[in-house]
Amino acid sequence: MSIPLKLKLLLKFHNTFQQLDISRLSPRAFRKFTAQSKNTANLLDDPCIPIHSVRDQAVPADHGHIPVRIYSPGPEDGLPVITFFHGGGFVIGSVETYDNICRRICRDNQAIVVSVDYRLAPEHKYPAAPDDCYNATCWVSENCGEFGGDPDRLVVMGDSAGGNLATVTALRARDLSGPKIRYQVLVYPCTDAFLQHASIKQNGKGYLLTEEIIRWFVDHYVANEEQKYEAYMSPLLADDLSNMPPALIQVAEFDPLLDEGAAYAYRLREAGNRVKLSFYPGLMHTYFTMPKFSKHCLASHKEIARELWNELRVEVLD
Repeated sequence: MSIPLKLKLLLKFHNTFQQLDISRLSPRAFRKFTAQSKNTANLLDDPCIPIHSVRDQAVPADHGHIPVRIYSPGPEDGLPVITFFHGGGFVIGSVETYDNICRRICRDNQAIVVSVDYRLAPEHKYPAAPDDCYNATCWVSENCGEFGGDPDRLVVMGDSAGGNLATVTALRARDLSGPKIRYQVLVYPCTDAFLQHASIKQNGKGYLLTEEIIRWFVDHYVANEEQKYEAYMSPLLADDLSNMPPALIQVAEFDPLLDEGAAYAYRLREAGNRVKLSFYPGLMHTYFTMPKFSKHCLASHKEIARELWNELRVEVLD
């Protein structure tokens, strides 16, 4: 399928006027650049979607605390809880840059969303991010009843690097007999740090996320090459993927991460897990963050709401 017209125009604008080689920036400069793009994010999704409550919380951790932001759709008790991990290649992104998206997820799924502001590389290299995400999820499981959540309906969700952290959290919870995770939603997840799949080359130029930027992210995230083999870094390479939570995995036609996301879905299925793999034709990486911009991107959020309704009996809103 060809790229939808609105997205094609967005790509044309980006490729014509984006002269800055982002992969040559320092992490600090890259974060400053993305922070200045907040107004652009407001064009891609509705800003400040009204929900019942939003509050920031500090989750205790060995290194001090992990900041989280808790979104609630209403005053009821016993609501499903989604622990959300933002994208950004483990180097950029924050609770703040994903505020619009988390409000939408909260509203559309009538679920509490706990957005985790995990530590970023290169100041905090692997495994700081998965440590924070797992520890925050343990805290959510143990404490969500205090803010209306049901620990028996706990979901992990993330896009890109956040998709990696979501499934790594599920894998770690299995390995350590940790929180009981009911479902995982992985939106174009990165699953193989070796970047060895054909789509890296095929889609690695001209579609917003480039091969150079991906390699820049990985180089800042890892401390050494050996870490790339570890399951909590590259879940696709895990020896054992049995007994994992059911999963929805979304991939996009023009995404460099297409092949590794699909390969991970197949490996989960081969290991006996229930998996739905959804292929989004005509879309590229980051579509999840622009639901207002295109109905094709909005379809991703609608599918998630349907799947969580089927899995958790959450009311789906139009």
